[in-house]
Amino acid sequence: MQLLPKDLFEKLEFDKVLHLLEQECMGEPGRALVRELVPSDRKSQIEVALSEAQEFARSIEHNDHFPVRAYESVDEELEMLKVEGYVLAVKGLQNLNLILLFTRDVFRFFNARRRETYPMLYKAIREVSFNEDLIKAIEGVIDEEGNIRPDASPELMRIRRQLGSKQKELEQKFRVIINQYRSKGWLTDNVESFRNGRRVLSVPSEHKRSIRGIIHDESTTGKTAFIEPEGIIEINNDIFDLETDEKREIYRILRELSAELRPYREDIRTYQDILIHFDFVQAKARLARQMNAVMPKTLFSHPHFGVRQGRHPLLYLKNKRLNKVTVPFDFNLFKGNRILMLSGPNAGGKSITLKSIGLMQLMLQSGLLVPVDQESEMGIFKALFADIGDQQSIEDDLSTYSSRLENMRNFLERSDKDSLVLIDEFGSGTDPKIGGAIAESILRQLNEQRIYGVITTHYSNLKIYAFKTKGIVNASMNFDKDTLSPTYELQVGRPGSSYAFEIAEKSGLSNKILNYAKHRTGKNEKAVDQLLVELQQEKQEAEEKLAELTDKQKKLDALIRNYEQLHKELEYRRKKVKLEAKEWALQQTSRDNREMENLIREIKEQQNLEKAKRISQQVKQQRGKLAEQVTDLREKIYYEPTEKDKKKEAIKAGDFVKMKTGGATGTVESVDKNRAVVRMGEMRMTIKLRDLQHANAPLEVQSGKSVQSQTSTDTASFQPKLDIRGMRYEEALKVVEDFVDQALIANAAHLEIVHGKGSGALREAVRRKLREYNVPMDITHPPQERGGDGVTLVEM
Repeated sequence: MQLLPKDLFEKLEFDKVLHLLEQECMGEPGRALVRELVPSDRKSQIEVALSEAQEFARSIEHNDHFPVRAYESVDEELEMLKVEGYVLAVKGLQNLNLILLFTRDVFRFFNARRRETYPMLYKAIREVSFNEDLIKAIEGVIDEEGNIRPDASPELMRIRRQLGSKQKELEQKFRVIINQYRSKGWLTDNVESFRNGRRVLSVPSEHKRSIRGIIHDESTTGKTAFIEPEGIIEINNDIFDLETDEKREIYRILRELSAELRPYREDIRTYQDILIHFDFVQAKARLARQMNAVMPKTLFSHPHFGVRQGRHPLLYLKNKRLNKVTVPFDFNLFKGNRILMLSGPNAGGKSITLKSIGLMQLMLQSGLLVPVDQESEMGIFKALFADIGDQQSIEDDLSTYSSRLENMRNFLERSDKDSLVLIDEFGSGTDPKIGGAIAESILRQLNEQRIYGVITTHYSNLKIYAFKTKGIVNASMNFDKDTLSPTYELQVGRPGSSYAFEIAEKSGLSNKILNYAKHRTGKNEKAVDQLLVELQQEKQEAEEKLAELTDKQKKLDALIRNYEQLHKELEYRRKKVKLEAKEWALQQTSRDNREMENLIREIKEQQNLEKAKRISQQVKQQRGKLAEQVTDLREKIYYEPTEKDKKKEAIKAGDFVKMKTGGATGTVESVDKNRAVVRMGEMRMTIKLRDLQHANAPLEVQSGKSVQSQTSTDTASFQPKLDIRGMRYEEALKVVEDFVDQALIANAAHLEIVHGKGSGALREAVRRKLREYNVPMDITHPPQERGGDGVTLVEM
C-alpha cells in the first residue's frame, strides 16, 4: 500500500495505536512484529488477519483461555545450533524448553470442538505437527528451575554421591578445627570463609604463624589472613577433583543434548514463529476489546465506505478513562459520490472525523479490528495520502503553503480510482480568494481522477462546487445554534456554516467591532452560505424521494415477476389435474371394457350378435373420445406456443392480452384498425396492436375456487427451513432447487438452509445455486451461537 507523506503514521496517530498494541504483547519478538507492521491492500490477507483477531477476542469474551504467556526469543540459540559441536548453555536450553512447552499447550488447546469454533486460528497450526520428544529430551537433563538434574546420567549420579560424602566429611573435620583454634583465641569473629573455592579460616595476622596450613589471601588492611588448615587440605583436594569431574560430565551431557536437538532447529524455529504469531493476534484482540472494535460485516476488494457508528479509537479510549461519551458517526457514500466536502465551525469535530476515517482505514488494512458497528461495510484502498496540520519544513526551506502545494502535486501525480486522499483545511495558508481558486482547481482534477477523499474546508466556493459537481457531496458537523456549541455529529448531504459572527459574539467581542466586520463582509457572503444550505437540503430531500420511488418500482417489478411465475405454475397444475382426471377415466373405461367383453361373451353364447356389436361400438367410441382429450391436455401442458403461433390469431374484443415488454394481463374491450382499448383492473388504456400479445386468462377467471384453495393450502404448508446435512452433493443441489421453487410459489420471504460447516464446499454450492435465480435476495449467515457458517439465511 502506497502512503504519503512519510510521517503519515504520526499525522493520523497510527503510531500511538501501534504503541498500545506493543504493550499488549507478551514477548519482545511479538513487539518487534508490531513495529514492522504495515498496511496491506490484499483482501485475502486482511480477511485472515481480521478473522483471527475476532476469533481470539471471542475466546477472551467466553473465558476460553488461550495458552499464550511471556517468552523470550531463541534466535541466538538456534543460530548457534547450526555450528557442529557447539554446546548450548543451560539458560539457552531452558528458553528452548519454554518455547516448546508453550507450543505444546497451543496444540493441546485445539481439541475437536475448538477447531470448529476457531477455524482461522486453527489454520495457523493445521499443517504443522508437534514433536513432544524434544521436551522429554530437555527435561531429562534440566529441571523446572533451570538446574542440571542429579539423575541426568549414571556417572553424574556417582560423582554427586561421592561429592556429598566428601563435603560431609569436610564439614565434620572443619568444625573440630574451629573449636580447637577458637578456644586458643586464634580466630576472628567471622570464623570461616571461602577463597579460591576452598574452605578457609579467618585468622588475625598476629596468629597466622600459629596455624599450620596454606595462606590463600589477606584482607586489604593486612590485619586478617585466610588460611586453609593442614588437616583438611586433602579433603579439599578431593572435593576440587570431584567438582572438576562434575563439570566435565555436565559438559558432556549438554553436548549430547545439543547434538540431539540440532536436527530439529528448523522445527523449533517454526514453533517459535507460531508462538510469536499468536502473541501478535492476542495483542490485537485485547486492544480491540478495549476499543470495542469489531470486524466489519462486509469487506470489499475495492474502495467503499459504509461505516456505521464509527469512533476515533484513541479518543474513545481517552473518553472511556474519563467516563465521557464519544459521539459516533455514520459515513456512507452512495449514488456515485466519492469525495466528502466537510465544513462547519472550528472545534466542531471536522478534523477528528477526517482523522478517524484515515486511522480506521490504516487499522483495517493492517489487520486490526476497528471501532464500528458490526453491520458496517468497508473497502480496500491501494494508496492513502494525507495533508494534515502544519506542513512547514525548515529543512527544505518551505513555508506551510508551499509545502501543502508540494503535497497536492504528489497527490495529483500518484492518485487514481483506488486512492484515498485526506485534506484538512483545504486551500488555507494564503490569500483566501487565490487559495480558494487554486483549491477548486485541484479538487476538480482529483475528482476527474475518480479518487476517494475526505476534505475539510471553510471556503464557500468549494461548498458551491461540491453542490454542483457529480461525485462530490457536502457534509457538515452539526452545531447547536442556540447554545453555540458543537454536537460532534456528522451529517452527510448539506454544507455547514462557520458561525464566525455568532461565536465571536459569544466570545465577548464588542458590537462595534462585530458591526464593522459585518459591514465589511457584506450581506452577500452570508446569504450565499445560507442559500447553499437550503438548496442542499432541498436536493437531498428530492434525492431521497427519488430513491424511495426507485425502490418501490423495483419491489413492484419483483411482485409482477412473482405473480407471473405463480400464475404460470398454477396454470400448469390446473391442466395437470385435468389430465390426471382424464387418464383415470380412461383407465376406468378400460376396466369397463373388460366387463363388456365378458358380457359380450355371454351374449354370444346366447346367440344375440346384434346387441353385442352395438355395445362394442359404443365402448370404442367412448375410449377414442377420452384418448383424444388426454392427448389434447398433454399438448397444452408440455407445449408452449411460440410467438409465431400467437401472431396467427388476430386480437379481438374479449381476448386476454398483455404488453410484449411484460406486465399485467388485461381484457380487450374494442379494436379499431391497428389499436385496441385494453382494460387492466381499474385502468383503461389505448395500445397499438403490434405491442400486444395473447395471454392466458387471469388466475381467478381460469382456475376457479378449487385451484385457488389448493394454492392457499400449498402456501400455508410450506416450511421455510431446510436441512441438507448428510446428503450427497448432487442430491443436495436438487433438494435446494425444489425448496427455492416452492418458496417462490409460496411467496416466502425468509429461508434457512442448514448444510453444516465441513470443508465449506456444500456452503459454496448452495450460494451458487441461489445466485442462479434472477430474484433479489440477501444471503447471510447467523451468529456463531446459531450455527455460523453452517447455516445460510436468505431474505427474498
